[in-house]
Amino acid sequence: MLPAPTMLTVKLPQLLNIHQVPQVFREDGIISGYRHPKSSALDCILSSFRMTNETLNIWTHFLPTWYFLWRFLVLSSSLDFHMDPYNWPLLLYLLAICLYPFTSSCAHTFSTMSPRALHLCYFLDYGALSLYSLGCAFTYSAYIMPDHWVNSPLHLHFTQLATLNSFICTALSCYSRFLELDAPKLSKVLRTAAFVHPFVFDNIPLLYRLLFCWGEGCAWNAAIPLHFYHLVFAFLTGFLFASHLPERLAPGRFDYVGHSHQLFHVCAVVGTHFQLEAILADMTSRKPWLTSHSLPATLFGTLGIMIAAVVGNLGIIGLFTRILIWSPRFTSILQNNVTKVKE
Repeated sequence: MLPAPTMLTVKLPQLLNIHQVPQVFREDGIISGYRHPKSSALDCILSSFRMTNETLNIWTHFLPTWYFLWRFLVLSSSLDFHMDPYNWPLLLYLLAICLYPFTSSCAHTFSTMSPRALHLCYFLDYGALSLYSLGCAFTYSAYIMPDHWVNSPLHLHFTQLATLNSFICTALSCYSRFLELDAPKLSKVLRTAAFVHPFVFDNIPLLYRLLFCWGEGCAWNAAIPLHFYHLVFAFLTGFLFASHLPERLAPGRFDYVGHSHQLFHVCAVVGTHFQLEAILADMTSRKPWLTSHSLPATLFGTLGIMIAAVVGNLGIIGLFTRILIWSPRFTSILQNNVTKVKE
């Protein structure tokens, strides 16, 4: 009689509660569902297919990555991204909105390999968000500027200033991680400010159009309602990120579904969707006027600046990674002062 076939089974590490993981892994209002703080890469990947307190964080950015990639491919079939300089700012924006949710999804997936991996994952996440803010600046400079701001000093130097903002954003948000244990409130304030600052700068032309510009030259068109929708979801994104609601009101109740980081991801993606639609509406309706009144985009002024921003942001991330690993002053954030966990 032949032996019964054996089935391949994978045993994942047990899920832990807040008192069983290092302090650096803990989240406000999240009591249970933590993955093991020394998970293998395979454990991290497999954990995305079981319910933990990170599962929906992973999928709420992984799935939208494919949606934005699909939009990119569809637009590539109808727009000339190779020879038409008018489309180059949109191309950089589309690359950025594919990058930031994918990087975030990877960060949430692999952040529990070790405390060092946690910080490095989020350093990269912050860098991708900084590049997204720069991608927004390219399109806002090219398609969103009020008519009488076109070719002004602000317009001519908008993307260079946005590049500087991206460096500030990455540096400040990475630095904030070093303060999480000793000054958690200051850490949160700095990280929030790091992302609010480039958002406000990028939206100066749009906010002027919406709040202070009336009549001729203000480009009131079909894009305006879409811009409003984007701003509403952007506000919700920032509110959820800063407030930790609803889990702060009922710790433990929203550990797996419904906590602020999941809702923050959803609002960010929906807001980006409306932002893309608004940019496309402005880009299409204003093209005749913009191409006749503004300077055409250059390869150096688009791709060249983006490459410089990528190199600069990677340099900042590398610097903070080196400090994290080698500086005795910051070794405390890598320590595991916790209840003994079974390996």
